[in-house]
Amino acid sequence: MRDVTVRPVLIAAVFLASACWADEPRFVIGSANSDLAAGARALLGGRNEKGIELTLSGLKAANGEKEEETALSNLCAGYTNLGDYETALKYCDMLLQRNDKKWRAYNSKALIYIYTKQYKKTKQELIKGEALNPDARLMKIARALYLDATNPVAPEIEIDDRKTYNQYP
Repeated sequence: MRDVTVRPVLIAAVFLASACWADEPRFVIGSANSDLAAGARALLGGRNEKGIELTLSGLKAANGEKEEETALSNLCAGYTNLGDYETALKYCDMLLQRNDKKWRAYNSKALIYIYTKQYKKTKQELIKGEALNPDARLMKIARALYLDATNPVAPEIEIDDRKTYNQYP
C-alpha cells in the first residue's frame, strides 16, 4: 500500500520540479535512496550545501547505475549552483564518462563555461546537449545566455526620458 501512495507523490514532485525550473539545472529525485531524494529536495529548495551533503551520502549508498548517475547529475548541477565550477565539472565529466547521453550534464557544463567566459567550450557543450535534446527548455535558456554574452542585442529604439521644463512661465 505504501508504494501506491509514494509513487504518485514522487511523480508529482518530479513533474513540479521540471515545470518550475527556470534557469538552473534540474535535479532528479531518486525514489529508493532517501538521502538522494532528500538531497534533490534540498537542492531544489536552494539549500545547496545541505543538498550536496545528502547527495554525496546518497551516492555512497547508491543501488545501481541509475542512482549513481542521478547522484552525479545532481552533484554536477548542485556544485554549479554553488559556484564551485571546478568540482561541478568533475562530477559532470564523471557522469558523461559513464553515459554520454545525459544532456543535462552538457547543459550544466555550458552554464559553467558561460559563467567563466569560456565561450568556445560553451558552444561545444551546447551543440552536444542540443543534439541529444533539441527541444529542452533548459538548453534553449543556456543558448540564449550564450548568445547574450557573445552577441548582445543593442537597443534599436532610444527613449528620451528627459523632462522638458517650461522656461517661460
